[in-house]
Amino acid sequence: MNFGIGDLSVIPLREQPSEKSEMVSQLLFGEVFEILENREKWTKVHTYSDNYIGWINEKQYQPISSTVYKELTSMPVICSLLPLALARSENKNIYISMGSSLPFFNNNKFMINEEIFQLEEMTLQTEMNNESICALALCFLNAPYLWGGRSIFGVDCSGLINVVYKMAGIRLKRDAWQQSEEGILLSFIEETRPGDIAFFHNEDGKVIHAGIILEDQRIIHASGCVRIDQIDHFGIYNQTQKKYTHQLRLLRRVSIA
Repeated sequence: MNFGIGDLSVIPLREQPSEKSEMVSQLLFGEVFEILENREKWTKVHTYSDNYIGWINEKQYQPISSTVYKELTSMPVICSLLPLALARSENKNIYISMGSSLPFFNNNKFMINEEIFQLEEMTLQTEMNNESICALALCFLNAPYLWGGRSIFGVDCSGLINVVYKMAGIRLKRDAWQQSEEGILLSFIEETRPGDIAFFHNEDGKVIHAGIILEDQRIIHASGCVRIDQIDHFGIYNQTQKKYTHQLRLLRRVSIA
């Protein structure tokens, strides 16, 4: 088995090996993966952070050894918590989005293969709790909606949840329907607390949307952009449109500790 690591700010993960194929997700800087297949200029990968499979351009990553992969996947992931940070090495400067992984982080430096990077500025991870989840989610406020996105430059509903929980040290799966099967099922909206996850369904009962519960019966979610709306036992109520936009399906709590 071969392995790789993303060394660009954001790498499109596509459904098929083609530039015209749908972007189903993204790899953030420093995220590692297994290599499943190589086809012409494309590489099929299985991501570690969210257990997702897709195709990336072969020029958009660096290979790593199985030893390095095992080391990185056996230690806690250190993430950048700044909305945008500048990482410098001797050979290049690169801006990275919050949620990016910082391999072998130590004293404000980290390393990809033999290349050592230093962050110009760093917000260190502290003990995470439900309030931390909400604070991290609020950093994405007004980020544009982007199908398959996982960065501050563009994010979809499940990508927002995936990256926010990653920064809190929790690996969640990538898509909303997959996330809806994780954690503890809650029976009523009154049971929720900030940081819980709400899921919404279409007319066929399929989970198609998700968001993070905030205080005061509010929810932060990606719909057009990352925004805050009201939520009750019916679903999400958009004050501007004066209507419910998403029908509540279920509620989940994922343990932070």
